[in-house]
Formats: sequence, structure tokens, C-alpha cells
Amino acid sequence: MGAFKNKIILVTGGAAGLGRAYALKFGGDGAHLILADINAAGMEETKALVEGVGGSAECHICDMSDEVQIQALGAAVLGAHEKLDVLINNAGLHMGEIARGFFGLGQAKWQHYFAVNTIGPLLLAEALRPALANAKGLIINKSSMASYQPQTAYGITKVALNVFTHAMANQFSADEIRCVAIAPGLMETPAAQEGVEAANWERLKSMQAVKRQGTAEDIANLGYFLASEQGSFINNQVILCDGGHQLRGFRI
Repeated sequence: MGAFKNKIILVTGGAAGLGRAYALKFGGDGAHLILADINAAGMEETKALVEGVGGSAECHICDMSDEVQIQALGAAVLGAHEKLDVLINNAGLHMGEIARGFFGLGQAKWQHYFAVNTIGPLLLAEALRPALANAKGLIINKSSMASYQPQTAYGITKVALNVFTHAMANQFSADEIRCVAIAPGLMETPAAQEGVEAANWERLKSMQAVKRQGTAEDIANLGYFLASEQGSFINNQVILCDGGHQLRGFRI
């Protein structure tokens, strides 16, 4: 086991995709994972996989658009764990209308998108602040390459999250809590594969300097580094992990 043996890592959106990759990366190093998602069955699958690689895990249902559920998750974690070493705000909306829409969405949809993708991560970090402070921990927000050329509702929620990340790094620094964001390119996850046509994958890859598809493991590896002692001087940054994508856009 490695540097994260017995460390506590909370991953939202832990039922699949990037969230599962994070869980397996840290779990394989002996960490205890707190998984949060709206997909109970998926979380149980992730929990079993984490245990299979030598980690341990617990599961919590939490809708990141619901402040009551976010506060309940925070209270449950604080009640069970004195310290939280890493909070990975991975859950988010990124496929479908949010990735294409701008006009005609209406106030309710805009508010929902911002609640999940932008405000929810702040509220959860705030609720978990005492445990993060006790660990002098790290918050990782999930941004996107779309935040560098925001043309849709998705990109706009993510550029707003970048601003939140900088503000959170400043505000949480009083407790020696770091805050960074990772901005993935279009990564090869089940959700992305369902939402993107096959021909588009090749077009997107052609825009990259690295001529392969990005994977969930690429993002988990970066998160692991940022949370490690080797990454401990990195704070207040939004870090692209997009294969050197040339045009900085989210193109579906």
C-alpha cells in the first residue's frame, strides 16, 4: 500500500466514469472511499471494485442540486470521520441539452445546471470544512476544456466553477485547505461514448497534439498526483488535461 493507506477520500459522482476511476486509483493505494451519487446500484458496483483492489468504501445517496441532501451528506461524514483528506467534486451534468443549449432553456434549467455544476461543489466543501481543515486537505473541482471557450450552458457553468475554485482556494486557505480544478478534455467514459457519435471522436482526436483518446484513468492519475505530497505546493489552479487540444472548445 502507498501514501494514501487509511486516508479518507470523498468522490461525488462515484457510481461510474471518472468518479469510479478516482475511487479505484485511491482505493488501490489503501484509501477509504466515501462515494456519493444518485445511482445506488452503480455505487455498490464501485464499492465492490474498490474492495477488490485493497481499499474500503461506503455509499451515500446525494443529489447535488439539493441543498438539504448536501447538508445531510456533510453531517453524516463529519459524524463518522474526524478528517477528510481529499474532496473530489466530480459529479456534474455534461451530456444532452446542457452541452448544446444556450437559447430557450428558461430560468429553471439554468438554475438547475448551476446548482449541480457550480454551486453544489461549494456547498459540499463548506459542509465538510471541519474535516478538511483537520486533515489540511485538498478540494478538487471538475472543470472542463469547455470552460476555455464557453459557448453552451455546460461551458458557462464550468467557467463559473473555475472562478469559484479561485475564490475557494483563497477562502479555505485560512484552514490550510488547498483547492484546485482539473479541466478534462472529452474523455473516453461510458457516458461520453453514449452521448458522442463515433465519427466525432476521431474529429476531436485530430484536434489534439496527443493522438489518442483520453481516459478516465488519465484524470485519476492527475488527481492522485495533486493530492500527493509531490503535488502539495500546487494550489489555486485550473489544470487542463486534454491531450493538447488546439481549439479549446467542447464540440459535440
